[in-house]
Amino acid sequence: MTTMTETSARFREFKMPDVGEGLTEAEILKWFVQPGDTVTDGQVVCEVETAKAAVELPIPFDGVVHELRFPEGTTVDVGQVIIAIDVAPGSGDAPAPAAAPAQEPVETPEAEAEPKGRTPVLVGYGVAETSTKRRPRKGASAAPEAAAVAAAVQAELNGHGAQAPAAVPAQAGAPEGGRPLAKPPVRKLAKDLGIDLATVVPTGKDGIITREDVHAAAAPASTAPATAPAPAQTAPEAPAAVVGSDSARETRIPLKGVRKAIAQAMVGSAFTAPHVTEFVTVDVTRTMKLVAELKEDKDMAGVRVNPLLIIAKALLVAIKRNPEVNAAWDEANQEIVQKHYVNLGIAAATPRGLIVPNIKDAHAQTLPQLAASLGELVSTARDGRTSPAAMAGGTVTITNVGVFGVDTGTPILNPGESAILAVGAIKLQPWVHKGKVKPRQVTTLALSFDHRLVDGELGSKVLADVAAILEQPKRLITWA
Repeated sequence: MTTMTETSARFREFKMPDVGEGLTEAEILKWFVQPGDTVTDGQVVCEVETAKAAVELPIPFDGVVHELRFPEGTTVDVGQVIIAIDVAPGSGDAPAPAAAPAQEPVETPEAEAEPKGRTPVLVGYGVAETSTKRRPRKGASAAPEAAAVAAAVQAELNGHGAQAPAAVPAQAGAPEGGRPLAKPPVRKLAKDLGIDLATVVPTGKDGIITREDVHAAAAPASTAPATAPAPAQTAPEAPAAVVGSDSARETRIPLKGVRKAIAQAMVGSAFTAPHVTEFVTVDVTRTMKLVAELKEDKDMAGVRVNPLLIIAKALLVAIKRNPEVNAAWDEANQEIVQKHYVNLGIAAATPRGLIVPNIKDAHAQTLPQLAASLGELVSTARDGRTSPAAMAGGTVTITNVGVFGVDTGTPILNPGESAILAVGAIKLQPWVHKGKVKPRQVTTLALSFDHRLVDGELGSKVLADVAAILEQPKRLITWA
């Protein structure tokens, strides 16, 4: 899609692009430039976070930053202008008209009437269907009905009928003939918290609903008296310290970006694909010896060798022996789509949440190549630089819960995939080996699979093959 527009011969605007996978919005994490800074074609100007990853955005032309349209922390829809660039600084042209910033409403003098026949739209507010009236100017009196509603609400907050203070907001709920006035970030906050803006009492100028208003509406009813002036001789009944203590016991964190996508994807997967999970406990002592030997092998120099590498290779061999497990469900056509390639997903915990990048065509990689791919995948994920493309198109996934000291779990399928293997902690345990109880390195594997695609027999064969390889790693040679 086109991500820039020309406002004049001098000023150009850069829009929030679709950074991949048809995403509709992104949060501006950080600006790397400020108004007045010189930028060049290809220079990164900001970092944004989508529902899948953090992405750096380069500017496609040279010039001087004229205006940043949104502050850091704002969620912006794809297609909205985020920065204006002066491509001909010093030319003396009149400044390009700036769009209304999302963070502040625009005051329009009465003398500057809009052209006849056009309804002005303030960013994020929309057009009233039945009204063409201008928004009240600063200081204008509010409608008596709105004042009465606000006064009644404030009186209720002040003690069931107590006299409302003079500073009661002049407007409450939606303005006549239109939707409640609020900035786009405030609307998103209200949506995340499940608050109907029509029920929120606005305190911003000209009846604008602020973030504080939304938080106040979301707070428990018991905290309301603490925010309003308490009538004399009644304060001892509701000490402020008690309210403060209650507030300190909870923190509300709106879901957005990667964490929001995780929540939606996991709910969708859990309630769409019929999950089955099977478990097996296996002696991996020989695998651990192989890992130690590979670390000394000159052919593996420069790459990271760990148990996950052997487990990944074991799963790839098991899929080769049981190719039907590598499939997807086509709901629209009611078909099973078998994949003749393996994009191996590796679940990675990052500060922004759990992400699952995948190694493309992992089935075709040698052991050194697979080790290099795993190392690069983990490093990129930890730095928060995983691209949306790296997380698309996975077929099966491995999640290593053992790094947290957990024995095993029942993993939820990554949406669109057929199976996920959970690897538990590898521990020294008593084990019967060659007829005697000996200390051995033991772990538990759990395989979850979509029962529409994989029946119990097939799932059991795959899990048994992985376990057999980890018990006797030489099968990597004989079965590959």
